[in-house]
Amino acid sequence: MIHARTRSTARLALAPLAAACALMAAPALMLGSSAMAADQESEQSEVKTLPAPSKDWFFIRANFNIDGSAIHDTSGKMMGLIDTSRRSDLAIDPAGKAYYVSETIWSKGNRGTRQDMLSVYDSATLKLQAEIPLPGRLIIGAQLNNFVITEDGKSAYVFDFNPAGMVHVVDLAKRKVAKTVDLPGCAGLMPVKGGLVSLCSDGSLATLDLASPKAGAVTRSTPFFAATADPIYDAFNYSISRKEAVFLSYTGLVYTAKIGATSTVAAPFSIQQAAGLRAGETKPLDINWYPGGFQPQAWHQASNHLYVLMHMGEFWSQKAPASEVWDLDLTTKKVVKRFALPDPVVNIAVTQTATPKLMVTGFKQDGYIIDPKTWDEPKKVHHAGSGIIQVVEP
Repeated sequence: MIHARTRSTARLALAPLAAACALMAAPALMLGSSAMAADQESEQSEVKTLPAPSKDWFFIRANFNIDGSAIHDTSGKMMGLIDTSRRSDLAIDPAGKAYYVSETIWSKGNRGTRQDMLSVYDSATLKLQAEIPLPGRLIIGAQLNNFVITEDGKSAYVFDFNPAGMVHVVDLAKRKVAKTVDLPGCAGLMPVKGGLVSLCSDGSLATLDLASPKAGAVTRSTPFFAATADPIYDAFNYSISRKEAVFLSYTGLVYTAKIGATSTVAAPFSIQQAAGLRAGETKPLDINWYPGGFQPQAWHQASNHLYVLMHMGEFWSQKAPASEVWDLDLTTKKVVKRFALPDPVVNIAVTQTATPKLMVTGFKQDGYIIDPKTWDEPKKVHHAGSGIIQVVEP
């Protein structure tokens, strides 16, 4: 009995203390909840879909530091991330229904069984739709012109080099490789009706016939540049709708070309002379303005303006980051604007819209969006990446 009363007394003594603690704690808890509600909104989980690829979007490709290709609009907002590896190339379906990724992976990350494939992603959900096995592919990413889609969206061309140059033709409807054809000594693919045109090491343009009974036959133009003297950047610009291309040499020579079964190249001119300066030269230690970077040029097709990354240096400094963007009117062959950049950059692209926007990226992983109409202070896009930039073609 005594033991029972003692337990009862203990419970009675603790009850007022617990109640007092509760009363003292309640206002603080209520106040904290109110403050939290005022400062924060509760998280809502949701799944969104993207519209069709827009001409106002930039696609910043995977690089050696970041996996995935980020999609940004011209305000700098990130719209999504396409699942691309560091050793991949991206192509956009002309109908806007899919993103295609030509890639190489290994079963154990950096070793194991090698797998070459063309991965197909839905453009609305960014979900994987299919994997098309490839017999091989050149293991290199950050390229503009080694993986391309035909104008009708029915075929993909994947460049390979094993042991010589070749192209895998992929049937995108049947989702399988239709054929592989040799393309010796050439790289950089420009689709045309019935085949493709490629830039070659002997300075010519090769036309690869894929439609006739002699499919696989290659014809070459007269050489128009010397690769051992003044090479051309592989990140050239090609308009699949206009069948025209713009090439840029290491010294700053600009070539425009009509691309087709028989391609023609206009006489080149110097971008430095177009700016009122002396032309670039190949002799050592000659300091001048030269083009540079990994993706040094961007062509706005409607206005026929070429935007070129330029730096002070000498010949063979073709990969040096740029300190300026030069706005070159290809029609008048005059540089109409030189814009100093806030940071050194190595890549440039321009949207193919009526009021175009430029995007540049550099090694700092940040990007800048520039309005070439006003050339106002560029908008900084933090952590945009430093890979090749793509846009939707007209």
